[in-house]
Amino acid sequence: MKGLKIKIFKIIIVLFISSVSFGQERLSYSDKKKGQLSLSWGWNRAAYTKSNINLKGSDYDFKLYKVSAHDRPTFPINYHNYLQLSRLTIPQTNLRISYFIKDNLAVSFGDDHMKYVMDQGQTVHIKGGITRNGNFKGTYDGDITVTENFLKFEHTDGLNYINFEVEKYFTWYHSKNSNCIISAMIGGGGGFLFPKTNVTLLDYERNDRFHVSGFGLSSKAGIQGTFFKHLIFKLENKYGYINMPDIILHKKGIEGRGKQGFFFAELYGTFGVTFNLCNRSSKNKKLIK
Repeated sequence: MKGLKIKIFKIIIVLFISSVSFGQERLSYSDKKKGQLSLSWGWNRAAYTKSNINLKGSDYDFKLYKVSAHDRPTFPINYHNYLQLSRLTIPQTNLRISYFIKDNLAVSFGDDHMKYVMDQGQTVHIKGGITRNGNFKGTYDGDITVTENFLKFEHTDGLNYINFEVEKYFTWYHSKNSNCIISAMIGGGGGFLFPKTNVTLLDYERNDRFHVSGFGLSSKAGIQGTFFKHLIFKLENKYGYINMPDIILHKKGIEGRGKQGFFFAELYGTFGVTFNLCNRSSKNKKLIK
């Protein structure tokens, strides 16, 4: 009888500990548990390394070496340019959706809407030939100053780096009431480039249309703050490589393709929401019943 009482007492202790642990699990909120989904939107600045640009058509075939370029942020920074619904996609923007497949590990999909503008007036080395009649007809192996009547080369409705990434999170701070959670994040992935390239080459008509032009690879690190359990703010730094071997240069029906590859650095801040798609507490209630 005494042995039975001891067993019953042990069972009560185990059940008590389990119930306390269960209660703490329900009270402790996590913004990065399995089944959590977050959506965020924001803006970026980007920088690019110099690149070699090959341009080839029916009456030209040449290569420009070490061409420099810059991004194109929208100024001034105000409600009209950045928050008005009809103009949301005009600045350099970032959209990201992340889903946690495990606690602290998420897969994400996003569009890095950077802008790439070749510097006008720069002097670069050119090698190749142009047989099209005009001021630039000839064979080249030397320096040339890039003017607008020779070449205007931009991806200004976005480089549009459509990418898939894996993100790993590490919690730094978690307030007792869960109203403030600060976490570090590292990640990486790859995707494809879907730019709308704006090109004016020689005396051809301006081209400006979307086209899948290549691929990209990238890694990133950042900080995420979660406030009042469902509002998030992210600050991230991304580094990567872009290779575009199939850039459209002219309107449909006119032969002409370009290719280039370069490295990039991107800094962006986003804000959004996070919520749980899998309601653990409701499942636990069913188990209790």
